[in-house]
Amino acid sequence: MDVPSPARKRCRLAAAAVLACAALPGLAAAQKPAARAPAPPTSTYWVYVGAESADLIHRVRFGPDGAVVEKTIGVGESAVEMEGPHGLQISRDGQWLHMTTGHGSPDGKYWRYALGPDTLASPGTFLGYFPASLDVTPDGLYAFVVNFNLHGAMVPSSVSVVYTPTGSEVARTTTCTMPHGSRIDPTGSWQYSTCMMDDQLVEIDTRTFEVSRRFGLATGSEGPIDPAAAAHQHEHTPGQPISPPNCSPTWAQPSADGSKIYVACNKRDEILEIDRAGWAVTRRFPTGRGPYNLAVTPNGKLLVASLKQGGSLEVFDLASGTSVFQTKSSTTVTHGVAISPDSRYAFVSSEGVGAAPGKVDIYDLTALARVASVDVGQQAGGIAFWRMEAGTREGGEAGK
Repeated sequence: MDVPSPARKRCRLAAAAVLACAALPGLAAAQKPAARAPAPPTSTYWVYVGAESADLIHRVRFGPDGAVVEKTIGVGESAVEMEGPHGLQISRDGQWLHMTTGHGSPDGKYWRYALGPDTLASPGTFLGYFPASLDVTPDGLYAFVVNFNLHGAMVPSSVSVVYTPTGSEVARTTTCTMPHGSRIDPTGSWQYSTCMMDDQLVEIDTRTFEVSRRFGLATGSEGPIDPAAAAHQHEHTPGQPISPPNCSPTWAQPSADGSKIYVACNKRDEILEIDRAGWAVTRRFPTGRGPYNLAVTPNGKLLVASLKQGGSLEVFDLASGTSVFQTKSSTTVTHGVAISPDSRYAFVSSEGVGAAPGKVDIYDLTALARVASVDVGQQAGGIAFWRMEAGTREGGEAGK
């Protein structure tokens, strides 16, 4: 039924009549735009995800035929010990999967797999206590691994540098207490990590393997820190209270052009944008509960954050600095984020709780909607994008 013209005119002219207008047949529906359905994928995409409590790595395929676990690989050396695949990264040439196991007896290790056949190329190399997230230089020759260290006293830990062709640890650089979130800038010159217990961002020169700069993240004292004087910030005089961290940063993510560093303040529900040249905070993004891992789309337009404690995902438009999407994940404890090279899809891991399976949720970043979800092993964490193939695909594996 159409609404008479006089009624439409009164609705336009009288603000007090808004509710009455909404009640008129046909008008309310016209004012509410229909939801836009995500367009189906026109390419096929592959990611690898680690299931820490199952000692498994899964290869997930997503395309026109949906999302499936295409292959599962067992990891580790002992069938009776949980070794915990935690950090995953793939070389830029798509040839190698670099992985850390966080547990062990008690040290974790670095491993390298040939992708496609997924065969072990470098046996496990002992690193520090609880090797966690890692990244690889653009030439693929060096992996930078943060040693998170969950063992014993709260003491400064380190970043291990591994020469990947031989799997040899060539340096171990002391940084801070509980380092996390290893990422290398697009030029390959700088590696960034955070200190969960020291409220710091640490920059390492990838050519010298030495700390080049530090940035304090605690409220009220944000700014540069002397790199030579801050390695033992968390040590204190016995009997004196320790100031708890109020940022508790979990991730450092360079922008697509490397000019900015985004830092997730997990404790105070905020992401900081730090200008690399000026070494100062330029913007702050309030977030949902517990920002954890971050990723930036290759086109530089969006920042994607997992909200670990909130069990959610949040997306920010970097031009405006505003949140444009926040939604609950398909299961609890949202963890890692990987972005497709066409900037269209985000692949997000969620750990789940107890015996519940982990999940990989897939989000269309154009439509801002979840378009697929697939079960994986328990405590799904580290996730890395492998490759995309243009055109449709009807099943089949990408390797043997």
